Amino acid sequence: MGSSAPESFSAPPQPLSFDGLLFDFDGTIVDSTDAIVKHWHRLGAELNLDPETILKTSHGRRSIDVLQIIAPDKANWEYVSHVEGLIPTDFGKDAVETPGARQMLKTLDDAGAPWAVVTSGTRALVSGWLDVMNLALPKYMVVAEDVEVGKPDPRCYLMGRAQLGLGEGAEMLVVEDAPSGVRAGKAAGFKVLALTTTHKIEQLKEAGADWIIQDLRSVTLKGCNGKVEIVVGNALQ
Repeated sequence: MGSSAPESFSAPPQPLSFDGLLFDFDGTIVDSTDAIVKHWHRLGAELNLDPETILKTSHGRRSIDVLQIIAPDKANWEYVSHVEGLIPTDFGKDAVETPGARQMLKTLDDAGAPWAVVTSGTRALVSGWLDVMNLALPKYMVVAEDVEVGKPDPRCYLMGRAQLGLGEGAEMLVVEDAPSGVRAGKAAGFKVLALTTTHKIEQLKEAGADWIIQDLRSVTLKGCNGKVEIVVGNALQ
């Protein structure tokens, strides 16, 4: 693709086959950007810190890892779970489901396809959003508290594969929106489908995404008979 040609989401439909799918949550299933911004602004005021400085590095990373840098005395799970648990309650109206996410998850559930959520958010945060948004409840979920090191470390996605009962040879697809998550998926040895819901195309390319789409309306489940058969349409040319 030449630099003079505008990039377009017009690639022809591409059939893909995987043993399991692993979805990030914030920015991938739920677009809670506005709610998270308000959360960090409130927390910044409480901690006497510049929220804009926090926001530059917080997306796609665990809050406990961010706090370890900016406010180490607050970097404990009791505090993090408490403040994150308040986000869906206090800022629920500031979040929307990512286009196509509800239908995608329902279709996967109805087909009995192996899928899991692998997120940098706490269990309190994810459970709160699932309740507020009334979305399909994942049977398998890896949350911030489950791993020693957060994204871009690949351990969370390796744990997601294990939760699905799949071994090292399994072909996995990670669905992400943040460069740190894309890097985590690639470091795990998985294919990564990136959404442009929260970050720029160049950032997702640089992180190593295999395919880039605008949102989950571009993904269709075609079948689940041993393998999860999907079709990705309108990817970045």
